[in-house]
Parts: sequence; C-alpha cells; structure tokens
Amino acid sequence: MYDVMAIGNALVDHEYVLSDAALEETELTKGNMTLAGIEEQQQLLAYFQLAEIEPSKQAGGGSAANAMFTFASLGGKPFYACRVGDDKQGQFYLQDLHQAGVATSEQSIHAGGVTGSCVVAVTDDGERTMQTYLGTSSDITAANVDFEALTQADWLYLEGYLAMSESIQPAMIKLRQQAGIHNAKIAVSFADPAVVKFAKEGLLNMLGNKVAVIFCNSEEARLFTDKKQLKAAARALLEYCQIAVVTNGPKGAVIAHKPDNGTEVKIHDVATPKVADVIDTNGAGDNYAGAFLYALSQQYTLPECGRLASEVSAQVIQQFGPRLASQDYQDIAHRVLSV
Repeated sequence: MYDVMAIGNALVDHEYVLSDAALEETELTKGNMTLAGIEEQQQLLAYFQLAEIEPSKQAGGGSAANAMFTFASLGGKPFYACRVGDDKQGQFYLQDLHQAGVATSEQSIHAGGVTGSCVVAVTDDGERTMQTYLGTSSDITAANVDFEALTQADWLYLEGYLAMSESIQPAMIKLRQQAGIHNAKIAVSFADPAVVKFAKEGLLNMLGNKVAVIFCNSEEARLFTDKKQLKAAARALLEYCQIAVVTNGPKGAVIAHKPDNGTEVKIHDVATPKVADVIDTNGAGDNYAGAFLYALSQQYTLPECGRLASEVSAQVIQQFGPRLASQDYQDIAHRVLSV
C-alpha cells in the first residue's frame, strides 16, 4: 500500500551560483523555468565554463520527485512514476529516490534514452532560475506508468510541468479516471509561473472537474485567477479544488478551504519562520507541497499541515540543493507535530 502515487519529470539538477549580471547574460527569465533543447543547454554550460562559473552541486530533482522525497523522509510511503534513460544519470536518479524510501518501477527506465537535466542558476538573493532539458522525460507516456500502483494509493499527486507534455495526456486522463474509481484524492502543483503562462489549458485538463488540493505560489495564483489580492485568488481557486494552498515567500501562506457540507469558506494564515540568510530557493515549493501532503495524509489539521510545510521549506532555502537530509525532515516533524 502507498500513501500517494505521483508522476512527474525526472531531472538531475546541476546548480550554479552567479550574480544577477551574469544571469542577465544568459537571457533566462529570473525566477522562471525555461525549456531548452540539448544544444541550448550545451550553449548555457559553455557560457558558464567561459565565465569560470563552476557547478556547486549535483542532485536528484524534478518537482514531483522532490515532493515525494520530502514525503518519504517524513515517514510516508510514496510511489513515483517517471521516465529516465538507462544511463549513469538515470541510475543516480532512481538510486537517490530508493535510498529515501520512494518506490519506482522498471517501467520508468527507457532503453537508449538520455536522462533529463536541469541547470539551476542561483543568484545572490537566493532566487532560482532554471533551464530544463527534458531528455527522454519529454516522451513520457502511459507505458512508463504503473497504473496498478494507484489502486493501492490514497492520493494521486500531479506535477504542473506535465501540462506542457502532449505525450502524457492520455495517461493523465486514465489516472484521473482510475483515481475516481478507487477513491484516491488528487493534488495538483502548479510548479512554476511559466506553466500557468504557457500551459494553462493543460493545467485545466489536469484539474478536471475538481481536485482535492491545489498547491501554488502567489504569482501563479494571481496569473491563474486574474485576481490581484492574494486571498481573493485563493478563494477563486476553490472553483477548481476543495483546498487551495498559496505560498507567498517570507509573507507566509494562505490556505483556503471549502468544506464538503457547503458551509462558509475558511481561510487560514500560516506564518513563515524568519530566515536570516536565504541561500537557494530551488525546491522550496516542492518541499512545501510534499510536507503539507504528508501531514494531510496523516489527518493533521490544515494549520498544522501549513506549519510543518513552512518549517521544512524554510530549512531548505538555507542550503544549496532542493532536498534536506532525511534526519533533518524527521527532526522538524518531531518539533512541529510532536511525533
């Protein structure tokens, strides 16, 4: 049995620390993810080499994978569907997940494929800007998904980046249908402002009639709903879900909830812990979603879910890389949830 089944892009992150001026030279949009071909990514890496900007870290990445890594490290049982190549990067990627307790299947490995990679540029203010070469992940299809895993799961977690993938859409439809048959609740992460800007129709297809939870940040919520006020945007999201979780960096998070009994919408404000030095925001939103979903799956209240998620993401941004050590997650859970 699994607590959650997730599906997302499998990417190995390569992190670089650089100045705003150096980032401008790349012509990447700060704070956003940009898709690229292999040649474009090679050009970016060549620029870093020419500018003598060395990589600071290599780590397993991908939005849903980061969330499931968090979920497992806190004590949950996740299953992750993805697509990697039968190369060293793919082996590194899956082994990293297995060591954390995230289950995968052989269907994730594509013979002859090249595992996707994400160049993460981190500026002095800790903001992450990404250029992603999806590699074989761009061709993920139903053949890479173990649908049987969903029959054993209470939740289905969908990564917003997949709204940009045409090949996965038939599998998405089947997953939503199967979730309905087996009473699995669905959570969707918008993942990045670029997804809302360029793949809103795909997001709407992912949301279907309605899902249980939407995770997004304030920029994504405003873009999606056309509402300027944060709480108004959170309320507007309830047209598509029962629980809308909208993060807003150091200003905290807003959780909007419409109970099944049709009573008035409830709004919870969750403060963000004070952080002295923001090093790297890469993976902060993914960790927030993974921690929140873990607490929710364990029947904690929405404010408790928000507090755990805030504490985890606050810790993540104080280090390089999108994931903490497993013990760090457990220490935070013990402190916040008294488990």
